[in-house]
Amino acid sequence: MSTRYDAVIVGAGVAGSTCAILLAQAGWAVALVEKQAFPRRKVCGECIAASNLGLINALGIGEKFRALAGTPLRRVAWCAGDTMIEAPLPQLAGTQQPWGSALGREHLDTLLLERARELGATILQPCSVHSVDQFEDQHRCTTIDPAGNALVIEAGVLIDAHGSWQRGPFTDQDSSRPPCASDLFAFKANYSSAQLPEGVLPVLAFAGGYGGMVQGDHGLLTLACCIRRDRLHRWRKKHPGLAAGEAVQKLLEQEIRVVRETLRGAHREGAWLAVGPIRPRIRSARRAAGMFAVGNAAGEAHPILGEGISMAMQSAFLLCERLAGSSTTTDYATAWHRAFAPRIRLASLYAHIAMHPMANRAVLPLLRRWPGLLSIGARLGGKVRCVVDAGKLAGTITRE
Repeated sequence: MSTRYDAVIVGAGVAGSTCAILLAQAGWAVALVEKQAFPRRKVCGECIAASNLGLINALGIGEKFRALAGTPLRRVAWCAGDTMIEAPLPQLAGTQQPWGSALGREHLDTLLLERARELGATILQPCSVHSVDQFEDQHRCTTIDPAGNALVIEAGVLIDAHGSWQRGPFTDQDSSRPPCASDLFAFKANYSSAQLPEGVLPVLAFAGGYGGMVQGDHGLLTLACCIRRDRLHRWRKKHPGLAAGEAVQKLLEQEIRVVRETLRGAHREGAWLAVGPIRPRIRSARRAAGMFAVGNAAGEAHPILGEGISMAMQSAFLLCERLAGSSTTTDYATAWHRAFAPRIRLASLYAHIAMHPMANRAVLPLLRRWPGLLSIGARLGGKVRCVVDAGKLAGTITRE
């Protein structure tokens, strides 16, 4: 015996909950499956670019978002060693909200999930998808709750939104690949009483890794970074008494002046979070008939761009415009690739420059002479570009 829906969405992060909201607004019967209890912290830089603020309004959480989010991000900085080079972040034209800001994932994901619930989406949480089978034109999903109880649900549309680094029952993730020296591990911690100048978004460049800092909700600083397996291994051998997160903090403080100054007198709130290895790449936005991927499940950029949330939210809009609007889904993968593949490739270039000392030394003289290159780089990275028109979509997505 199974329960039938119009769509089953696996993963209630930004991409999955955005899909659930849009389809529920269009009158679809939606089941949203999420294995973690909310609220929960997550390894993420937490930046939300100005290009997404119209989408957040269209989803119905704009007022709550603005009440929680950190101060507007007006400047970007490239930080390496004792060097810090600043430039203005590009402004989004034609809006009263020209700059982005940051909000912890424990808050953003919860706001989106609760909005989906308000609109009538069925929330299965905590619950995981054990298997997926094709039955005629339906996708049959067997879900398991923490007590081991199974529930079978069916839908003509199945959306993979459960991320990239975890193995799933129907994704092409490569988490079984043998470990290699270049594997990247992501770390994140939050601090109170940090001394980061207001409105500045520092990008951290160091041998074997890159990272960033941002002032988010409740005055908390988020420090996040990615570090290669081999660099982390060598560093921990020098500091055998330190846990991985504490070792990473010590490395960043030792190698980057702005990190030392920012964390002087700061207090870490909660434990270090870590995940990996992450392997940014283009995956597949359309898997099979009626099966789609959004967010990192479709393709993941190096986090140095700070575009993960943007890509998650915008890819969800891109898909739902086709699912519940007047157009077809046949060009979704093409549209996704056109919109996001350039960001993924550009992020790879930025990450290469940040992680490799020779490349970083080569660009520093250019940035000192022309700091506006940082503004151009942020613009090229998508900070003021949205691939969908939120106002248009709000009025055109209707139930067929």
